[in-house]
Amino acid sequence: MISNILKDKPTKLFVIFSCFFVANALIAECIGGKIFSLNAILESVFNLKIPSFSLFGQDNLSFSLTCGVLLWPLEFVMTDIVNEYYGAKAVRRISYTAVALISYAFLMFYLAIGVPPADFWVSSQAQNGVPNMQFAFSGIFGQGMRIIVGSLVAFLVSQIVDVTVFHHIKRRTGEKHVWLRATGSTVVSQFVDSYIVLFIAFSGVFPWQLILAIGIVNYTYKFTMAIILTPVIYLVEMGIERYFGKELTAKMKAGAMER
Repeated sequence: MISNILKDKPTKLFVIFSCFFVANALIAECIGGKIFSLNAILESVFNLKIPSFSLFGQDNLSFSLTCGVLLWPLEFVMTDIVNEYYGAKAVRRISYTAVALISYAFLMFYLAIGVPPADFWVSSQAQNGVPNMQFAFSGIFGQGMRIIVGSLVAFLVSQIVDVTVFHHIKRRTGEKHVWLRATGSTVVSQFVDSYIVLFIAFSGVFPWQLILAIGIVNYTYKFTMAIILTPVIYLVEMGIERYFGKELTAKMKAGAMER
């Protein structure tokens, strides 16, 4: 029985997609504590200078983003691909799994932070500019609880929105306009994702004008990435069709709309 399951092409591909989806989400959460300047990257790599700007009365804004946003667009691409071949139920299942495992990971992080450190380890990297490894470890893995909760809630809600919009567009367009349902669902869900996490994490901490401004900056990046990554969806779907064959591909897509 196990041998038959492992030989089943849709099952094997779903396992690969699920593993990548969960791992990508967990990595994005772990590296999300670092802020980088997109302006600096564009200037150093492409010699493209983007001046600071103002939004909602907030001056000197720039594209300063968390490293987590580098991976989240891939998550929404994966959502659209799984949605196309396995349906909304499959997307919800791997989304719930990702949230559960991310929650488990952060619980382990907090337990690890609370474990008393060995004295030699605390000062082991002093020569490299890290005088206290316990403070460094806590700073990296001990993200604020509101940020964690906001991120998980935003992820779960945006996934549901993505699935809903995707199927709504597909019912109207059929098998045509893959770019429309993939990009359209991502653009809407990314907007929801951007603001849920900001309002949960920073409401009462930052003025609402600043939260709105930061949300626009983050969403601009996500929107741009959704457009840029659209060809990737076509390439992946071409590869899946070759792997499944036309008959199985049509069967999977038809089944996905019924689930």
